[in-house]
Amino acid sequence: MWAMSIVARQKSISTAAARRVALAAQGFDAERPAGKVTMRHLDRMLSRTGLIQIDSVNVLARAHLMPLYSRSGPYDIGLIERASSEDPRRLVEYWAHEASLIPPGTRRLLTWRMERAHLDGWKSVRSAASQIGLLAAVLAEIEREGPVTATEVGAAIDPGHIPDKSDWGWNWPPVKSALEYLFWAGRITSASRSPQFERRYDLPERVLPAPDLPEPDRAESFERLIEISARAHGIATAGCLRDYFRLPAAGVKPAIASLVGDGRLIPIGCEAFEAPAYLHHEAKRPRRVEGRALLSPFDPLVFERARTESLFGFRYRIEIYVPRHKRVHGYYVLPFLLNEALVARVDLKADREQSLLRVQGAFAEAGAPPETAAELAAELETMAGWLGLDAIEVSGNGPLAGALTKAVG
Repeated sequence: MWAMSIVARQKSISTAAARRVALAAQGFDAERPAGKVTMRHLDRMLSRTGLIQIDSVNVLARAHLMPLYSRSGPYDIGLIERASSEDPRRLVEYWAHEASLIPPGTRRLLTWRMERAHLDGWKSVRSAASQIGLLAAVLAEIEREGPVTATEVGAAIDPGHIPDKSDWGWNWPPVKSALEYLFWAGRITSASRSPQFERRYDLPERVLPAPDLPEPDRAESFERLIEISARAHGIATAGCLRDYFRLPAAGVKPAIASLVGDGRLIPIGCEAFEAPAYLHHEAKRPRRVEGRALLSPFDPLVFERARTESLFGFRYRIEIYVPRHKRVHGYYVLPFLLNEALVARVDLKADREQSLLRVQGAFAEAGAPPETAAELAAELETMAGWLGLDAIEVSGNGPLAGALTKAVG
């Protein structure tokens, strides 16, 4: 109550203070563990971030493995695999902020999204909703053989289909579209991932823990999702709160109003945002934040690009889908957080054949402190060790490359 009374008297917050709130909300105010990273550390991170985004790009490390590393340092990646594939499940896949790993309880808050799969899914997903016979056949195969991959289901149901390059990306064959519709609709879920990162589909009742509470209605679900988002942000606009779970506009405004009425969200001005902001009632407000981290392009601290620019003055665009000759910074570029600022960005690749962490581009931000290259080199050395790579090789691309080459030694 004391902290809230202080906030209640303060009508606005500076950009610098808002940055510290945001960093603390995401767990960057805490020192990395001195010993082994355990399931307790993963649980602590999830209590703050609420979700872990998934992406299939594996040029460095898969996106869902990076947030725990960024906050806790090197850890056994089997921790995430166990949390998402062994009972009791701490994590399960669903569409939250894009494809994500979320706690099973959060998945239940997205039941309304499952009910709208035939309306809101991608065109290829929606088109499968009317294929009643195919859906029944896919469900029967999963019930009989699950957990199974799309490749295995396709071979059983449509043995004459030979996958080719035309099936790449979102141009799916009918069986894959049916699987994705059933997944979106909540009628199947992911039991685990194969070594090739394919989902292994199974029935929810064979994967998820039995619910111990009644199914929440849509209004309650929106409130709870907005509060998870608010806790993860620390301070945020309504647009940021809505984006975290990609919520439709309808229902967000009343959810925010209810949380404000309950005192869980505190309206507050913030010079970083043009729109009104809200502070989570339990948000920490540290005097300083110290530490360093390399952030995945899909880290929840930075995945809302407009917010990243407003809070950190860091304009960030992922260039994976940009033609090589048009890229400004590189293919897989990670922001580098040093204390309270995003001070640099590096284009990284794990060359597993040569056992090298390749720095294909290195760029300092305006105003980056003199120690940026040395701190970045130390973090790259830690990352290389985590990835099992023997050395770091810096190319000449980017104005920070020379200083970084000397710092790496």
